[in-house]
Amino acid sequence: MKKNDELIVDIIDNGMDGEGIAKVDGFTIFVPGAICGEKVKIGIVKVLKTHGFGRVIEIIESSKYRRENDCKTFPRCGGCDLRHVDYNYTLEMKEKRIENLFKKEKIDVTVKPCVGMDDPFFYRNKLQYPFGVNKDGKPVMGVFAKRSHNVIETKECMIQDKLCQKVAESVFEFIKNNNISVYSEENLKGFVRHCIVRIGKKSNEVMVTLVTNKGEFKETNKLVNELTTKFPEIKSIVRNINDKNTNVILGRENEVLFGSGYIKDNLLGFDFEISPMSFYQVNPIQTEKLYSKAIEYAELTGKESIFDLYCGIGTIGICASKGAKMLYGIETVPEAIEDAKKNAYLNNVENSEYFVGNVEDVLPKLVEERDIKADVCFIDPPRKGCETIVLETLLKVKPEKIVYVSCNPATLVRDVKVLLDEYEIKEVTPVDMFPYTSHVETVAVLKLKNI
Repeated sequence: MKKNDELIVDIIDNGMDGEGIAKVDGFTIFVPGAICGEKVKIGIVKVLKTHGFGRVIEIIESSKYRRENDCKTFPRCGGCDLRHVDYNYTLEMKEKRIENLFKKEKIDVTVKPCVGMDDPFFYRNKLQYPFGVNKDGKPVMGVFAKRSHNVIETKECMIQDKLCQKVAESVFEFIKNNNISVYSEENLKGFVRHCIVRIGKKSNEVMVTLVTNKGEFKETNKLVNELTTKFPEIKSIVRNINDKNTNVILGRENEVLFGSGYIKDNLLGFDFEISPMSFYQVNPIQTEKLYSKAIEYAELTGKESIFDLYCGIGTIGICASKGAKMLYGIETVPEAIEDAKKNAYLNNVENSEYFVGNVEDVLPKLVEERDIKADVCFIDPPRKGCETIVLETLLKVKPEKIVYVSCNPATLVRDVKVLLDEYEIKEVTPVDMFPYTSHVETVAVLKLKNI
């Protein structure tokens, strides 16, 4: 088998990113865009020692779960890799993926049906579009093409909030009409780099963050007047300054051009302030389902002290606080901890204390130097999962329950395996936070043995 070979293959499964999987004489080929059960003609695009990659040339036998494409940028866009699949079947795919990961490690656990959305469209509360220059030298704004930083001009996205898209389009028209230069990653020149629009799905408050290079922004007042006149929902406009050659979107410096510099939203009856630097789940409808399941798993009675590790702006812990005696939150981002403290105050959560720093550094110190312990621990780590010392500290402290919220099932399973020395896991629930993508959020509960 070599590059450019053409083969007819049966798709026997789907992989971690939703790609089809075929076998040819025992050799695995990954085929993006193919669905389990299909027969397809593929062209080989890459061959490695252990596996290869193919592209679909022709669908010979189509899956009953294949659906018509409803998006003009699919599949060029790197966002919705399952846009061509029936929504309910994507939920089954995600459930099966998690089951397989636990089975591979011989961990016996019940995986509940993936919790989906009633209306899986226009759900994102945060739009972040890069600016760029097309091949004709004209400014464009939209989404990055898959596995590249080429900007695809985007008029409508099926997962972004509709109002956010209208606001972003108006920002782009302003940039073009006022001849403001856009950033080019090729020559590292240009003024505006990203447009970020966030909305409180319940409050309907909108915040616009324009990421720029350093330098004077002469059109500030004109931009503010134009946007706020057109969109009364806009409560804050912020300029973020980023002059680094980096993939990181936001710089460290913010300049509030209009409003308070934040917007509010509500989760499970609790109000939260969201600033430009805040991590806040992008699908609040599903976030309420996720947090409700996490709190249900915790079985709080009002007598428990709880850890909220990787707490961000404090959302999970605050939502659980009414059932807790004391809440301790840890987060590495200083601005997030400040937001968490504000949010605790905003919601009259007086039984809370927050600490800034890496969880792997702060948690052992709290345990060893201040003798702080917890009966229940909520964990919501980044995709890389928990650091070894965090798991070791939990095994030493032995909270009665660990409620693990994960955005990466692979690291969830890896970390659970470590905790099984002292804990048992009975059930996990996947929640579809990002419909039509291969991503899945999972909440699991681990209970201390022999209690």
